[in-house]
Amino acid sequence: MGKQAAQRFDRQRFNLRKLNEPEVREQYQIEITNRFSALENVNDDEDVDRTWENIKENIHTSAKESLGLHELKQNKPWFDEKCLGFLDQRKRAKMQWIQDPSQNSVDVLNSVRREVSRHFRSKKKAYLRAKIEELETNSKIQNIRDLYRDINDFKKGY
Repeated sequence: MGKQAAQRFDRQRFNLRKLNEPEVREQYQIEITNRFSALENVNDDEDVDRTWENIKENIHTSAKESLGLHELKQNKPWFDEKCLGFLDQRKRAKMQWIQDPSQNSVDVLNSVRREVSRHFRSKKKAYLRAKIEELETNSKIQNIRDLYRDINDFKKGY
């Protein structure tokens, strides 16, 4: 299994709250038992990494089938897949710094942090600019209902 598949597993979050339901928990246990019974026939001289990948893949597959994926809350409408990629990049840089706290890794971490912050700021500014233009358009065409609805959306929170 390649790096992309491993990263795909890292990004998936399963709906673990479904385990509180007895039927789902029982289905998950049966699924895991069936998948691991197939692994009992594995040779002892097989590669440990390959065996681990099989175990991990079986757990992910059975969790995905019985529990389903957890829907992430979308609090920020400007946050997209590219932003998620930047977060992963920042996380990798931090892990590299933790493993090797040299000056070079500190510099890399700081540059990645600056780049991520810059990207987030620009995405947020572009989103706000588009919303303001939409408000201006609603004001010009005298679409009062949408104008006030969008203004109230802006006022929520801070």
